[in-house]
Amino acid sequence: MKKEKIYLIPGLMNNEELWSKIKPQLEKSFELIHIPIPNSDDFEEAIKELDKSFDEEKINLVGFSLGAYLASYYISKRANRIKKAFLISGTPSSLKKAENERRELLLKQLDNLKFKSLSLLIIKAHLNKENKENSELINLIHRMFLSFSLDEYKIQLRSTFNRVDLHNELISSNIPIKLLYSKGDKLLNQNSIKKMREKASKIEMLVMEGRSHMLPLEEPEIVAKEIKEWFSFI
Repeated sequence: MKKEKIYLIPGLMNNEELWSKIKPQLEKSFELIHIPIPNSDDFEEAIKELDKSFDEEKINLVGFSLGAYLASYYISKRANRIKKAFLISGTPSSLKKAENERRELLLKQLDNLKFKSLSLLIIKAHLNKENKENSELINLIHRMFLSFSLDEYKIQLRSTFNRVDLHNELISSNIPIKLLYSKGDKLLNQNSIKKMREKASKIEMLVMEGRSHMLPLEEPEIVAKEIKEWFSFI
């Protein structure tokens, strides 16, 4: 029997290792295909690149963080090509003001060569309390970061400044969409979450306790279970 295919779009400075803990739990049921974030800070160009990766008339999408926004943008422009979508730790909106300002400062540091690498403090800030000293997990996240060039990092950072509100597009698309996120995730735009709860009754939302942003790595059993259930009935 042919497996249902699911395309996986990662987050900022994440590679295929992002899915390493959920793949073993899903590969028996689905064909999983990792799609790197296109090397462009223009979302219109990015979705044209994504088009080249999709052979089917209709596809299933999983997006994490920046990949969740990119998946949302793809839905807003190509709704007729989507079967179902599952968004993790990401909202269809701009980032919150404080995070945008932090990234603008970071981009200036990159241009001035004052930024060397992702600090352990930054990594730990987005992990649950019980994982703040998990060296295996921290090293994996750091390793993913180091797999990209400085130019790739700048492009991905710049793309986040171009995010626009896509709530209305997602609501009107009638695409089955589910959002999984942590209640205390500091990277999420809480105004966007509130807007989705108030207006997007057709979009399913599952909230987890804690502050984890890296859910595919910190909560792989739950993420895999939710993905399997979501895409088992198409």
